[in-house]
Amino acid sequence: MIRRLVSAGLDLVYPTKCILCRKKLPAGIPSICPACQESLPTAETVHVKGDFFSDCIAALHYENAVREAILRYKFGNAQVYRYAFGELVAQRVYEEYDGRFDILSWVPIARDRYRERGYDQVELIARDVAKRLCVPLLPLLRKRRGIRAQSTLDGRDKRRANIAGAYRVRRRAKVAGQRVLLLDDIVTSGSTLSECAKTLLLAGAEEVICATLAVASH
Repeated sequence: MIRRLVSAGLDLVYPTKCILCRKKLPAGIPSICPACQESLPTAETVHVKGDFFSDCIAALHYENAVREAILRYKFGNAQVYRYAFGELVAQRVYEEYDGRFDILSWVPIARDRYRERGYDQVELIARDVAKRLCVPLLPLLRKRRGIRAQSTLDGRDKRRANIAGAYRVRRRAKVAGQRVLLLDDIVTSGSTLSECAKTLLLAGAEEVICATLAVASH
């Protein structure tokens, strides 16, 4: 009964459409229609390397309808997309990293950005992934305010300089000796993930591997 009521409430707030092509779907949480599933720009062969993380995988390529859907999710309050995105990331993680990590965390947005947006889009995906894979989810990092968005910068060097020192380990975070899977929404140069991984390794993490919803071209 509760599940039916929640589904009905979602249908009122979010028209049940494919999150990519926007065509109507049967009642329920918005997902990806069969036609779009067949043409998804998946990124199974992509492994992004970084300075401090061991490996990074992505579920999708950041292009066309996928790009538009992620922008709606991040900036258009389409929070319900987290279920479809979480399923895609969880499947990719299961295929590549099953048994390779102890805890799951995510790259956080700054507090001022959180207050402005009302949610952390990566945290929502991480919560869905953790639930699907039955793995512990811990908030390990904080981001200081006043950092320019990486998407506004061109080039690995500028992105690396911009993000240097932007993250710190949260108080009482249990990092030492842990193999951490770190999630983000989009990876381009890998600078943000590298900075986060460095911070976690300095706090005693044994290894950091990463997974993202999408990979963008440099």
